[in-house]
Amino acid sequence: MVGLMLASVALSLTSCKGPKLKDADEAYDRGEYFDAATIYRKLYNRYNRKEDAWLRGELAFQLGMCHLKLNQGNRATAAFQNAIRYEYEDSTTLLRLAQAQQREGQYAAAIKNYDDYLAMFPDDWEAQVGKRGCELAPQWKEDGSRYIVKQNKLLNSRRADYCPMYLDNKLEYIYFTSTNEKSTGELHSEITGTKKGDIYFTKKDEKGNWTRPEVVDGGLNTEHDEGAAAFSPDGSTMYVARAVRQDWPTSVEIYTSSRSEAKWSAPQKFEITADTLSNYSDPAVSPDGQWLYFVSDMPGGQGGTDIWRINLKDKHGTLENLGPQINTKGNERFPNMRTDSLLYFSSDGHPGMGGLDLFVAHLQPREEGDHNVMDRWAIENMGVPMNSAADDFGITFGQGESGMFSSNRGDARGYDHIFDFVKPDLQIWISGYVVDKDDEPVPNAVIRIVGDDGSNQKTVAKPDGSFRFDLQRGVKYAMMAGAEGYLNARQEFESDNAEEDAEYNVDFILAATFKAQIIENIFYDFDKAVLRDESKLALDSMVMLLKDHPNIVIEMASHTDRVGSAKYNQGLSQRRAQSVVDYLIANGIPRERLKPAGYGESQPKTVTKRINSKYPQFAEGVTLTEEFIKTLSKEDQEAADQINRRTEFTVLDTSYQY
Repeated sequence: MVGLMLASVALSLTSCKGPKLKDADEAYDRGEYFDAATIYRKLYNRYNRKEDAWLRGELAFQLGMCHLKLNQGNRATAAFQNAIRYEYEDSTTLLRLAQAQQREGQYAAAIKNYDDYLAMFPDDWEAQVGKRGCELAPQWKEDGSRYIVKQNKLLNSRRADYCPMYLDNKLEYIYFTSTNEKSTGELHSEITGTKKGDIYFTKKDEKGNWTRPEVVDGGLNTEHDEGAAAFSPDGSTMYVARAVRQDWPTSVEIYTSSRSEAKWSAPQKFEITADTLSNYSDPAVSPDGQWLYFVSDMPGGQGGTDIWRINLKDKHGTLENLGPQINTKGNERFPNMRTDSLLYFSSDGHPGMGGLDLFVAHLQPREEGDHNVMDRWAIENMGVPMNSAADDFGITFGQGESGMFSSNRGDARGYDHIFDFVKPDLQIWISGYVVDKDDEPVPNAVIRIVGDDGSNQKTVAKPDGSFRFDLQRGVKYAMMAGAEGYLNARQEFESDNAEEDAEYNVDFILAATFKAQIIENIFYDFDKAVLRDESKLALDSMVMLLKDHPNIVIEMASHTDRVGSAKYNQGLSQRRAQSVVDYLIANGIPRERLKPAGYGESQPKTVTKRINSKYPQFAEGVTLTEEFIKTLSKEDQEAADQINRRTEFTVLDTSYQY
């Protein structure tokens, strides 16, 4: 992005300078890269390739720097390669060539030149960050993201259009900066070669469609370069950056303008500090209107341009730097404080695809006893396609995860354009069935699901017992299913944070209060009543069920198979039922709620749908009596005896009181 900031480092030729060369150097130092490049190019073409090779090398380097500032990566790459061919001795040529190649997405070539430069200067932070970005970029491209990005045809002209911003949360007006042919600024910008930027706007018509952009009325736009604009929460005050060319240097400052209907007043300079040598740009207002965020190269920062903020409601204008996690030795630009804990910004000082990348920073909660003055942030590159090898910046949000940003991707001239983006909602849901312990659908089952994000949903299962809920990522849910004549069942579930569509399955098995319910996986040693360790999981689930339903009284029944005498089997089953009751009592269930009962072999099991699904050789509805079992094969007799050996509970009362 061709910004409105001044270059902090002045580069000059070592030879004696004629007036034109001096003009070029001074234009470069003022940040007037288009004018400087024009002069450097004429001088480069004037000198002889052989006799003045050393001077052509220096001019090629300077020309490359101009193209790099103008976001013309292909031209910059060619210029730096010329500088190397003419054996230009400045050691930073390899670094600048690598940066230009990175802007063109030539990551392998850029890494090689970064490595060659780092072999000479291993501690250079620009090379380290640039190389790291080149290493990460292929993976970012492969991973992609759910964002969908496309160029906005309505707002873009044949020149530069950038920094869109909604007027307020009604989302009915969009303002942006443009250098199109209708702008009122001067015909030629020394920085870009286009007309100087003006503020334009578009609004929604009665049908909700955006109208053709218009230049803002009133005294807002001038012969100077108007840049990024931002608004107070109520949309009544505009903060706008303006570049004013004086004899020396060109300065960028923030101005304010007031709105009256569709017109904006002539801007008034907004005083941030008494420092007249520093630049102030890229304004953004916090959602609560308390803070003005902006960018400056004033002393006290981390280097390059930093993001600062000033308290608009404090008469002393408390000024704060956002600190070394956000700000780097490079350039941080275009802040957008979307919420009080969510900051979007652009940077070339954090590892990125090339040029300015879009980043999102999450403010971390302070731990108890944390007295650190600086906030802590978790910073994330927004990835592809939000970022590219070019400059990506100036993000604004509309409805949900949609909005606009600026980029000069795909434009060999380095012109900025406005892009729309949207991040479609994830399709995440949870589904399942509510059935009883015999695998039959529970009629009129009600399912409730409550999330730790405050969500609360309820539905009634379909006749086949099925249900379905929409979910959100990264949320913990508590779920409960219930129906008249059944005990409630609950489950807990946490959706992960994977950025992809997903469906989760959870089934509820409800225990009926009007018939015996089998407890699966209760095991004893042969011919004994001592519970085996494998029974603990099932019994602990029974403890939980009884604690969830503190008003029920149950009969805990044990049944044996037909082997052995009836008297012996009845006694064994009674002892086994008592073992289960003793376990439940030991785990906090009142004795009065538990009635042990041993039935021996006297109540053979009738085959249910669930049993039939596991043992299809036994038809649903058949009772496994001794007479029936004797007609079966030896293998099926063993299966039938196993079914009859069971532990069940039956609800006797639902009104127990402590």
